Amino acid sequence: MTSVMWFRRDLRLADNPALIAAAEDGDVLPLFVLDPALWGPSGPSRRAYLGASLRSLDASLRQRRTQLSVVRGDPVRRVVLAAKAVQATTVHVAADFGPYGSRRDEEVEKALADAGIELVRTGSPYAVAPGRVRNGSGDPYKVFTPFSRAWADHGWRGPVDAPTGVSWLTLDEHTDEGTTAIPDPRLPAGLELPEAGEAAARRRWEEFLDRVDDYAEDRDRPGVDGTSRMSVHLKYGEVHPRTLLADLSRRRSDGARVYRTELAWREFYADVLHTRPETAREYYKPEFARLSYDRPGAQLEAWQEGRTGFPIVDAGMRQLRATGWVHNRVRMIVASFLVKDLHVEWQHGARHFLHWLVDGDLASNNHGWQWVAGSGTDASPFFRVFNPTTQGKKFDPRGDYVRRWVEELSDPEQVPDPHDPDPDTRDLVGYPAPMVDHKEERQEALDRWEKIRG
Repeated sequence: MTSVMWFRRDLRLADNPALIAAAEDGDVLPLFVLDPALWGPSGPSRRAYLGASLRSLDASLRQRRTQLSVVRGDPVRRVVLAAKAVQATTVHVAADFGPYGSRRDEEVEKALADAGIELVRTGSPYAVAPGRVRNGSGDPYKVFTPFSRAWADHGWRGPVDAPTGVSWLTLDEHTDEGTTAIPDPRLPAGLELPEAGEAAARRRWEEFLDRVDDYAEDRDRPGVDGTSRMSVHLKYGEVHPRTLLADLSRRRSDGARVYRTELAWREFYADVLHTRPETAREYYKPEFARLSYDRPGAQLEAWQEGRTGFPIVDAGMRQLRATGWVHNRVRMIVASFLVKDLHVEWQHGARHFLHWLVDGDLASNNHGWQWVAGSGTDASPFFRVFNPTTQGKKFDPRGDYVRRWVEELSDPEQVPDPHDPDPDTRDLVGYPAPMVDHKEERQEALDRWEKIRG
């Protein structure tokens, strides 16, 4: 018997339940489909990182004397053709719970069934698959805290090793259609991405475990290396969250506990999107669609380019453009500034983030934006408007983060206070004046909100 292992958001060999299930069915064809519906909307960061991650997976397979078969096109057609080419009886996947992925898999499943081939879903990119955790009435949770308790009570299996003794297949040996090269798109100037692949994910995690005990205190300080940077590895499934949870279970520190909570947030948002797929683009709380917003224009462009005149905001937007990543505390600050100081709808910010973020995850990104905008599940109250100056001073007290990313403010002799440089200093170093008056725009945001209340 033969099977196909269709890799998607699980670009690893270890702790991969779907791969283990495929190996149990016999010879295995490792397959990846470059889907134009996903490749097209992806920005330069995700395209480049995906290519690097696929090359890493291919290198791991070559150590096992095989290779990753990569094909391009409609997955419904290409998966069926690949399965037929190797005379597979099963195609194995990790279940996809996203709006597009769910629809795609239903179409693939039907096409495979018509060909007498079974689509087998085993595991998912989550410790607890979306839809599994429900309240006492059988309904999905709308608030994070009770979800996180039920999620922890549900539990998850421990990680497993990569399968051994697998008899691997390659597609080029069985079909005339052939495969395509793994993409290697050129990065835009000034953009540098983290190392990709399963081994890189493991190294990054081991390095973070050495300082996870400090995570509760350091996670809100963008000027220090206090976060794990594991979001990109989780995005592409180079490591499974249950692997991380297993390691965290052996720690008793506040840092480990708080980090586990962050993993629960990721799974909560995936559950919310699974339950309400329309909220990827639309308001979770529809009444917020009635709030008055400004037409995006020059102010949106200034925000995107990091030239608002608010140092912590500009630092975050420049970090995004340079690394494809932004510190989570700063993500909230820049999002609040766009929605509540510039009065631009959250979808514009979410779209810009997904274009540049290397860890751009639809559920976490878009529901994170809705949280800031006050329109999401368990959202921050709309009247909570971040003051970018005080936020910068609170979480970046020495100004290390701002000086790192806003070159004009990097010299402490010229700029003693990088969070609030005076007008003369701004003129001296060529840094713009604040584009808006925060106090006035905060009140404007609250006045608009009052009009839709009740």
